[in-house]
Amino acid sequence: MCRLYGLRATEPTRIECSLVRAQNALMAQSRKDREGLTHAHGWGVAEQTDGVPFVEKQAWAAYDGEHFKKTAARIYSRAAIAHVRRATVGLPCLENTHPFVHGLWLFAHNGTVPNFERVRERLLPELDELHHNEIQGTTDSEHIFRYLLTLWGRHPERPLIQILRDGIEKIVSWITEVDPEARVSLNVLLTDGKIFVGSRLNRTLWYLERDGIVVCEICGKPHVHHDPKQPYRAVEVASEPITHEEWRQVPNGTVFTVDPDMRLRIEQMGARGLAAADVVTLAE
Repeated sequence: MCRLYGLRATEPTRIECSLVRAQNALMAQSRKDREGLTHAHGWGVAEQTDGVPFVEKQAWAAYDGEHFKKTAARIYSRAAIAHVRRATVGLPCLENTHPFVHGLWLFAHNGTVPNFERVRERLLPELDELHHNEIQGTTDSEHIFRYLLTLWGRHPERPLIQILRDGIEKIVSWITEVDPEARVSLNVLLTDGKIFVGSRLNRTLWYLERDGIVVCEICGKPHVHHDPKQPYRAVEVASEPITHEEWRQVPNGTVFTVDPDMRLRIEQMGARGLAAADVVTLAE
């Protein structure tokens, strides 16, 4: 169980209010989410700007001290992912803290792979040697990240949303082989700064599409220095609605991608993956 946040925008955008200052900012969720749970086992913020990734993460609570606030205030990007962790697989430590980074790729996960040690036995032989050797921590999340990158490296001609759907369905099938009664949860965000994809499976996930410049109700300023030669559009994705705006639920049992026009395109997972995952309707 964790809380995550993602942004994809046409122009560099500040995310400080979404992470720190809004009514239900990610930092507030780390202290207490809608279910009353605390996510105090680490935090991370990562961005992609002009092909240069930046990541800052720590193995303590986002609300503990000023470090998270200062990091959030620095982010001004077209693509960003942030995460606060409640550890389920892997001890609280820096190596197990999201987002995970490889080259241009940024990744975060909210959920749990049950019986992970036994599922890991099936996953590891499927990894390319590069990704196998570069695993640093012990989380199910980092292994999922490396598996998805392995699939993408083998078939870069395929749309990433299809790679993600196939990868999640395969992971679900391994989980079901180990324990047919297990309940899996796999909300992920993955981006290289241009392509942005994600999934919702048995954890809450919401999105907000912005069409044009909006003056923030929190800080009283727009979050972008707008170029009038192009329309501004953006998509925010989060485990919980962050502001009073019209956030919408990502349907359960789906994968999605942010199109070039900054619209969320959602696709249902295949019947095999859905059946194995035992998708449930969640109270929001």
